[in-house]
Amino acid sequence: MKVLVTGGAGFIGSHIVDRLIQEGHDVVVVDNLSSGKRKNINRAAHFYKMDILNSRIEKIFKKEKPDLISHHAAQMDVRRSVADPIFDAQVNILGFLNVLENAVRHGAKKVIFASSGGAVYGEQQTFPTPETHPIHPVSPYGISKLAGEHYLYYYQQAAGLNYVALRYANVYGPRQDPFGEAGVVAIFSQKTLMNDQPIINGNGKQTRDYIFVEDVVEAHMAVIDNSIQGIFNVGTGKETSVNQLFRYLVEISGAKVKEIYGPEKRGEQIRSVLDSTKLKKAADWEPKVGIHDGLKMTVDYFRTTLQLTT
Repeated sequence: MKVLVTGGAGFIGSHIVDRLIQEGHDVVVVDNLSSGKRKNINRAAHFYKMDILNSRIEKIFKKEKPDLISHHAAQMDVRRSVADPIFDAQVNILGFLNVLENAVRHGAKKVIFASSGGAVYGEQQTFPTPETHPIHPVSPYGISKLAGEHYLYYYQQAAGLNYVALRYANVYGPRQDPFGEAGVVAIFSQKTLMNDQPIINGNGKQTRDYIFVEDVVEAHMAVIDNSIQGIFNVGTGKETSVNQLFRYLVEISGAKVKEIYGPEKRGEQIRSVLDSTKLKKAADWEPKVGIHDGLKMTVDYFRTTLQLTT
């Protein structure tokens, strides 16, 4: 099967590309390299440097005629969406529409969409949160991801395009960018390894559902078949506070840093944890990597990339 992965040079997308190629699929990567890295791209993939907003993306669809679109290109920073909601909407709504229009026009059969379980629900009332939970996003990022899900439903009804929207929890692991605002695990991992003091936003009691990137890849592979459609949470069902995460990383890295707190950030939720029972029933998927093991693999990756010794 030919699969086009938007954002395939990025953190999650590049891991999905690797696995698709390992499984024998023909993979096309579209990425503008604004946050993705060329070194992440599997050499067996056919790479196009292209922004999803660019009208010339149609030439790629016309030439490659992918069967499946795995859409991971996005403005993914909640805080940037609060600061610049217009840019967020341009990338996450108009860019995605450009992809969907071309998918339909050039015969793609299915789209797998990277949505956000941490953002579309807003402040959660049920823990863990199922897909039936009320939807009240509290950031422009959450709104744009929810809009993407609605457009998928429209294109399914209007054009017969099959889809799965995967509402990811907080994904972490190797290749995550430690230099942006998003990705507290990557940021804390690098800082602790460098004995550079991390700053915990707010009181550190805010919780997240941290899921290792390999488990996310397994979820993606589990829903490729056309018989599986709809919206699914992808999480562990377990909450970890930022304070606990910090302590795990200090323990794993052996860093000599303190718990220092800064101001809380606008648009951040207090608690977020997902119920993935629906995906387990539909695709026989469940997470396998525990938080401590996943953090150790992540720290080991950053230790290697920073060329540090234990």
